Amino acid sequence: MQREKITAFLDQYLNLAAFADDVSNNGLQVEGKNEITKIVFGVDACQLLFDCAAKLGAEMVVVHHGLSWGAYPKRLTGIDARRFGMLLRHNISLYAAHLPLDAHPEVGNNAVICDILKLKKREPFCRYHGSEIGFGGELAKTTPLASIADIFQKLYPEEEVMLLGSGNVKRIAVCSGGGGMCALQEAIDQKYDLLVTGELNHTMYYPALESGVGVIAFGHYASETTGINALMKKMQKEFPGVEMHFFDLPTLL
Repeated sequence: MQREKITAFLDQYLNLAAFADDVSNNGLQVEGKNEITKIVFGVDACQLLFDCAAKLGAEMVVVHHGLSWGAYPKRLTGIDARRFGMLLRHNISLYAAHLPLDAHPEVGNNAVICDILKLKKREPFCRYHGSEIGFGGELAKTTPLASIADIFQKLYPEEEVMLLGSGNVKRIAVCSGGGGMCALQEAIDQKYDLLVTGELNHTMYYPALESGVGVIAFGHYASETTGINALMKKMQKEFPGVEMHFFDLPTLL
């Protein structure tokens, strides 16, 4: 399969044009071989993932967090030299989708988390850099908050799922990764019962406690494995002749 056909599909399917304000330089960040037979998927563009791709003989890597952000890197030295050098030596393409993969209504991180929770009556949630990247919705019935936390602990047993709050919930807002106070404040303003996210930081503690909005944080990394895996499954259907592999390289953060 030609690289241009794969990247054109990703650009259109993920609607990259709608995320011009994203600090990530979404799309093809490193150009490698024209012919693609194997693609490696991962959350983070890092040396370990590139080593896995090279060992497998993959010609393309697709990630959520790429190597190029705004004007960075200004110089190819240190770890940047090693990372880019690895890709170029092995003629491996790198494709990144940051906010487009958070926001996608089918394979996005937040859409998949909503699927896990079987949320109904979904609506856009959490405006970030000019785009709504999360979703909110309702459970079929009121459920103990601790039971929701158990769902994620069972799915991601290696993670320390953090839970703030108690009682029962029905309306849930979802914002993967590090939604932080922006996501929490919007959840408070829109009167959600619970925010499901990746990180729970210090500044969120008292606002959540005093507002009565619960928070479940099951790990920045874990919350963003959802979209990249869903995207790989979509691409396996779109390009059945291309071999595809997800490499799980957890940071436990």
